[in-house]
Amino acid sequence: MLLLLGGNGLVSLAEQSVASGIAALLVGSAPLWMTTMEALRRGGARPNWLGIVGLVIGFGGIVLLVSPSLFGGQAADSHPMGIITLLFAALFWSLGSIYSRGADLPRSSLLSTSMEMLAGGTGLYLAGTFTGEWRQLVMADITTRSWIGLAYLALFGSLIAFTAYAWLLRNAPVSLVATYAYVNPLIAVLLGSMFAGETLTVYILLAALVIVGSVILINVSRQIKVKAAPPVVAK
Repeated sequence: MLLLLGGNGLVSLAEQSVASGIAALLVGSAPLWMTTMEALRRGGARPNWLGIVGLVIGFGGIVLLVSPSLFGGQAADSHPMGIITLLFAALFWSLGSIYSRGADLPRSSLLSTSMEMLAGGTGLYLAGTFTGEWRQLVMADITTRSWIGLAYLALFGSLIAFTAYAWLLRNAPVSLVATYAYVNPLIAVLLGSMFAGETLTVYILLAALVIVGSVILINVSRQIKVKAAPPVVAK
């Protein structure tokens, strides 16, 4: 529910009023939330000073990115409510990611992913039903391009990518899982500008570099912390 209803569901809702590149950048901030929550939970890993600097810079980049939309500017070309919805989407996705690391799940990544998708899909189905979205669905209006996009998301986005993500959450450090945020936002910004005619300004590129740079800094700080840890000597 946290990952698919709270995360992907809110992204789908927000992208009706927010450019896809901006949405990808805000969703790409999830590693910042994940690192913060990991530090706050009992027994979680605390960032060192370099990681804290990365967090401060990263959240500063988010403020830089969203402030024009929230306070009347035009740089982000997005609706304020859509921006706020995306921030909650990143928060819920991070909560789900942190929780799943210690959840009682099957050993099979494919089975656990299927269970998560069934639960999340049920939540999305109920949410769409309660908000009256069935009245907006006209099958005859769905284009071939939309069907192809749906098939692509089902195969590559869900079956392949989400299964890999679920496996990594349980078998790799949070810092390694967070590396997807290096590439996704920048590619989304460029593709949105090239194929969807979305606004791409120096302001947006600067915010993107700040956010992505902060995630890299946080991961570097984790690697330094691991290398600096004293070896365990058996007695």
